[in-house]
Amino acid sequence: MAITGTASLAIAEMREFAAFTAAEQRYIRRSLDIGLGRQDAFRLWARDASETVGIRRHYVIYNDLKALRSSIPDPTASEPAEAFIGKLTRIAAFDLAQGRIECFSAFRFLYERLLGPEARPWLPAAFCGAAALPQIEPHNRKMLLQSLSEAAATAPGWSVRRPTFFPEYIDSVAA
Repeated sequence: MAITGTASLAIAEMREFAAFTAAEQRYIRRSLDIGLGRQDAFRLWARDASETVGIRRHYVIYNDLKALRSSIPDPTASEPAEAFIGKLTRIAAFDLAQGRIECFSAFRFLYERLLGPEARPWLPAAFCGAAALPQIEPHNRKMLLQSLSEAAATAPGWSVRRPTFFPEYIDSVAA
């Protein structure tokens, strides 16, 4: 029964990922390769010199992920969360400014995998903070902020279940 439950959760995650745009899917896979150190992102993802520069910037911004993973504050505690939410918002602003993440669902999908389920309570705040920053194009800012549902913004609790589906690079094969 547990295997069936895990399999159905993985299928649900795959369906969610399939609903994202092609640009969101590519960006999520590339970001996971960079953020989780899974692959050489330069070799896999750089199609030209400008993408090589973009990937290098991505690596630099994602340097704080390891520290963030180990410093996720308890959302019910009164401990200060400024350092965590500040760094998370800075990284989120970088991702949103790339113009490839078009909605909160894609953002949440990526960050649940980059940081783990313990970060879920903090994702709506980081997303809103990052999406409202001036470096986000105004039309993108509006689209991003409108993508956050009331249910996601006001959730009374968050799942502690770890994601099971981590999309990876798929090499296109010429027919």
